[in-house]
Amino acid sequence: MRTYFSLLNLAVIMIFVIGCQSKGSAPFQSEKNIMPMSNHEKNIVKSENPYYSRTDTTRLHVSDVEWKKVLSPDLYAVSREKDTERPFTGKYWEFSAKGTYYCAACGNKLFRSDSKFASACGWPSFFEQENLSSVVYQSDNAYGMNRTEALCGRCGGHLGHLFDDGPPPTGKRYCMNSICLDFEAAN
Repeated sequence: MRTYFSLLNLAVIMIFVIGCQSKGSAPFQSEKNIMPMSNHEKNIVKSENPYYSRTDTTRLHVSDVEWKKVLSPDLYAVSREKDTERPFTGKYWEFSAKGTYYCAACGNKLFRSDSKFASACGWPSFFEQENLSSVVYQSDNAYGMNRTEALCGRCGGHLGHLFDDGPPPTGKRYCMNSICLDFEAAN
């Protein structure tokens, strides 16, 4: 009996470790307690990414090879390889400051904080996108599920998924990965 529980514990630990790994990169644990960057910090970090702009809305056509050069490994895994951060770990899932959310890869304006709502799903959730072109969609049948993938309307990066179980007035739930979002506080 004791051997059975030891093996069971080992199996649970292995599943947890494997589940935490995201295609060879480190788990997203470090994201949990990170506060949003100041504008000064964003300019320093984003200066290495020539595609990042909060004013340019031109559709980007950038190769994954080039994205890999300018994005952090964790952001690249989620945005370009459609990985998912663990639930209840992202920096914005319990975040309630007023302001605007942007695509962390390209700077496209995605959501306003007044469309964010508390969801029990473990990821930041919004009921409405900023404008009709800020988020685009495609069918996602991965893992035997039929879902709607939400992509940045400017760079085409994976943001999360769209569900029909959100609050009024739209009834939508944009379930987003925190790592794919940048936040700028309202003045």
